[in-house]
Formats: sequence, C-alpha cells, structure tokens
Amino acid sequence: MKRLVVWVIAILLLTCLAGCRKKTPVAAAPPAPKAAASEVAKPNAPAISEFTAEPSRVERGQTALLRWQVKDATQIEINHGVGTVPASGRRQITSDESTTYTLVAKGPGGTATADTTLNVTLPPPPVPTAPAKPIPGIGERLSSEVQDALFDFDRSNLRDDAQAVLSKDAVALKAIMSDSPNATVIVEGHCDERGSAEYNLALGDRRASAAKEFLTQLGVPGDRLIKISYGKERPLCTESDEACWQKNRRVHFAAGENQTPKASGGLNESDGSLAPSPRN
Repeated sequence: MKRLVVWVIAILLLTCLAGCRKKTPVAAAPPAPKAAASEVAKPNAPAISEFTAEPSRVERGQTALLRWQVKDATQIEINHGVGTVPASGRRQITSDESTTYTLVAKGPGGTATADTTLNVTLPPPPVPTAPAKPIPGIGERLSSEVQDALFDFDRSNLRDDAQAVLSKDAVALKAIMSDSPNATVIVEGHCDERGSAEYNLALGDRRASAAKEFLTQLGVPGDRLIKISYGKERPLCTESDEACWQKNRRVHFAAGENQTPKASGGLNESDGSLAPSPRN
C-alpha cells in the first residue's frame, strides 16, 4: 500500500514539474491598420492663373505680348513656334492671320491647358488722294487773277472802270508778291495801231506810269513794278475797227522774269507827232 502511495505521489510530482517547465505563450501585437486610399497625399495639379495676348486685336504686321503664369508644373509648352517656356514670362508674337495659342502645363499632378487668341485684321486700304495740283507760276496767276485796264483814244488818264479794275488788281498783286517775295511784275503800256511808233511809245509809257502810280497808292510795292511801253508793237487784236482798237489801248501785267523790253517805230493814236523814247 505504501508503495502505491509513493508511485502516485511520484507521478503527481512529475506531472507538476512538466507543467511548470512550459511557458505561457505571449500574444502577438495586432497588425497596424492600413491607411485608407483617400488619405494618401497627392501632388497638386498644374494651375494656369494667366494666359493672355495683349492686345488681343492687332493689324497685320503689328506685334502683341503673350503673358502666362503657371504653378505646380514641370513642363510648360506653347504652340505656334513659342516652344518650352518657364513657369511665368512673356513673349512678343506676330502673325499674318488670326491665331489661337495653346499652353499645355504638365506635372506630377496632371495636365492643364489654356487658350488665348490673337485676332489679326488687315490694315485699312490707303485713302486715295488727289494728285497735288502744281503750284501756278507767276505768269499763270497774273493771267488768271489780274485784268487789263483800258483807256480812251489818245488818253493816259484812268477812267472809272480802269480804276475799279486796278483796285482789284492791287489786291491780287499784293497776294502774288507775298507768295513770291523775289518776283517782279511788268506794267506794260499798249496802244492801238494808229499814229507813229514814237508817239505810241510815249503814250504807252504814260499809261503804264498812271497805272503804276495808282497801284502804288493802294499798297503795291512800287519797286517791284517795272514800267515798260510797247506802243503799238504788241496788239491784242488785229482788226481795224473801234472794238479791236479799244482792246489794244490797255495796260497789261506780265511776269518780270519772262519779259524783255522792246520798242520800235510806228504810228501813234492821234496826229503822228514825235515823242521821246520811253524810260522805265
């Protein structure tokens, strides 16, 4: 019996010793939870804050300024020959026709694009201008603006109609001389065909003197009026009647630079008496 008890005790001790040697397993730490996909940081998408053409409308041949401003991009390009550009800048552009420029910005966060249009118009056609009128010469102006003063037969005094004509002539002569400061004007005395050459030369001289004195009194510079008598040598009309003779009894005005004094003999308007040679 004792032996049985000993064996039981021994078995119990062995069982106890075996149990004591086994370690209690340590529980493993639970794995960290995975972050949600929405919580992973993403790079910013490129942003184009400015892309303009200034001015947006030009005439052909004129230039404009292309301006841009971009963020969060690693590659920026503009078409139509501009090429790769930095994140901000400006560039002069020109085009013969309306053109739309496109900016493409690329980066880790994606791609962004922007457009701007340069409108090109044709310049207005030139306004046709009338050809410049040639400036009339002094001789042309005298012919168109100054009239002859007429005289009675064998007279050198100024009639009322001659004074009226010379008053208008004075205004025109002063304007012509003002426009041509170096010009001189010939005051020509003329007669009709009747009478001797010597007498008509003297009569024509008196007529020219009367006209010159009258014009000088009206303010025409006397030193620019050159008095010449042609007598009957340069008739305006060649018919032998009173209407024609009246046209020839006159004072005529011509440009000084184109005149050469000339005198020769002939008949006077009255009785053919001799007269002294004319002087300027």
